[in-house]
Amino acid sequence: MSKETKTRDQIDSKYKWNISEMYPDEEQWKNDYQTVEKKAKDFVDFSGRLGDSPQILLDALQKKDNIWLLLEKIYVYARMKKDEDNRVTKYQAMSDKANSLIAKTSSYLSFFIPELLEIPEEKLRGFIDSEKGLKLYEHVINDLIRQKAHVLSKAEESILAQIGEVTGATNVVFNMLNNADLKFGSIIDEDGDDVEVTHGRYSGFLESYNRRVRKEAFEHMYEAYINLKNTLAANYNYNTKTDVVTARIRKYSSARSAALAGDNIPLKVYDNLIDTVNDNLGLMHRYMEIRRKMLQLDEIHMYDMYVPLVEIPKKDIPYEKALDMIREGLSPLGEDYISKMNHGIEAGWIDVYENEGKTSGAYSFGSYDSMPYILLNYNNKLKDVFTIAHEMGHSMHSYYTRHNQPFVYGGHSIFTAEVASTVNESLLMQHLLSVCKDPEEKKYLLNLHIEEFRTTLFRQTMFAEFEKLTHEAVEKGEVLTAEWLCEEYVKLNRKYYGEKVVHDPQIKMEWARIPHFYRAFYVYKYATGFSAATFISSKILNEGQKARDAYIEFLKSGESDYPIELLKIAGVDMSKPEPIVQAMDTFEKLVVSLEELM
Repeated sequence: MSKETKTRDQIDSKYKWNISEMYPDEEQWKNDYQTVEKKAKDFVDFSGRLGDSPQILLDALQKKDNIWLLLEKIYVYARMKKDEDNRVTKYQAMSDKANSLIAKTSSYLSFFIPELLEIPEEKLRGFIDSEKGLKLYEHVINDLIRQKAHVLSKAEESILAQIGEVTGATNVVFNMLNNADLKFGSIIDEDGDDVEVTHGRYSGFLESYNRRVRKEAFEHMYEAYINLKNTLAANYNYNTKTDVVTARIRKYSSARSAALAGDNIPLKVYDNLIDTVNDNLGLMHRYMEIRRKMLQLDEIHMYDMYVPLVEIPKKDIPYEKALDMIREGLSPLGEDYISKMNHGIEAGWIDVYENEGKTSGAYSFGSYDSMPYILLNYNNKLKDVFTIAHEMGHSMHSYYTRHNQPFVYGGHSIFTAEVASTVNESLLMQHLLSVCKDPEEKKYLLNLHIEEFRTTLFRQTMFAEFEKLTHEAVEKGEVLTAEWLCEEYVKLNRKYYGEKVVHDPQIKMEWARIPHFYRAFYVYKYATGFSAATFISSKILNEGQKARDAYIEFLKSGESDYPIELLKIAGVDMSKPEPIVQAMDTFEKLVVSLEELM
């Protein structure tokens, strides 16, 4: 591929997604927009009538689904067209209009849940028994009843909704500081060029084999946060207070309970994760010593964590070759999975290459009745092959769910979604390790896999433990000063990485640059999802068809039950520590294999 970025019309159509299938004529998008506006406004007629009869309640539920089904399609199309080239003003405007329509529709429909919960539980259950059509919605209604104690009156819910923009201000402030105002200066890179340090370039600098480059990038990055430590601490303090106060208003025992309640996740799942990872930190410390030796360092610093222990294989992997590698790697999932995946590739699920103005990164997206599209910026590298496998995991999850569940259960919680993507990555990695003959390439793959454990299972659990500490401190009436935050963070860092690592003073400010901390008790799902996926992929490889069929059934289940129950279909029980223990066993085997190849 040419190094010069192409315009979109220079990309061959076979490498673009077939998004026109959603709206072959964009006039229909406008018509659908007007339809949703009218239907949302008309929906208000149900206000005050939901408890009148089972038929009226069913009619309301069905009409609400139809509104959101169409609105989802409107939003997804506009957003994805904008992502093709963010400079096109037409799609900027359509995307903005779709966001406005979501806000307006939410306002019209806001009465629904508080009013439904005003219906006595016994009467609701009688409705379900007498109206066959309501059986479909039984899980939804049971879930609302479960959370009834935490839903406020219509007036109180309206007040909370109106002040939502204010309570979300700390997140906005952080994003403006982090993405707009903070500057990190420049360093001389490994080619001798003066290059500005940015968020986008930072990870590349930390992967440099020139240690001076790594160190200077690290110091420049953190100096900017240190200079604003009191502002950032005050902002994070009030963000945490918002979580705590909102949980109290909704009558939860803690902010953590409130955050886990939506998915009905028991607190012990969170605690099992932290406890099991803590019990196995010796493995992380052992890996740190391997890292020091392989990098031939006298002492290992925090800026030495991301440089690959083995030089990245230089070979280019054309897109078609990447697809073949993925087909081979995912073959344990069976013929049905592979044939459906192949059909999706041929039908136009994937937008492959970068073009001018295209959104960076990668994602899987789509509406309930569209293809499960995949955006890529494929660059012929091994990490891009894993990205395809990851996003294909999400899209195949969506495909199976949407073909087996009604719209109301057609989505996925983050708790289960990350499992489907990580199973694919794990299977691909096991395949590549099994066929690899080159000792250097095998070392590279082992290190890549070990790093997934370090960054996803260990590091995200450390973040989860930090969030638990900060919220419990605020709940006890403490103030999260810069000094307190830095002191507690560096204690955790020492515990997780071990005393043989040099804990550079700058690392105490790492808490200040983690965007996920502004969406509390979210990061633990990466670690639990990774553990569940490691467990499931091992079962598929060891047990064959029985485990594979169970996993496919899980992919079909959508949101028809709570995440913990859905994962049990695939043979993994995240309410117990065993999946995390097994993930740690896998991590140990990888570390031993790398030691043997040193």
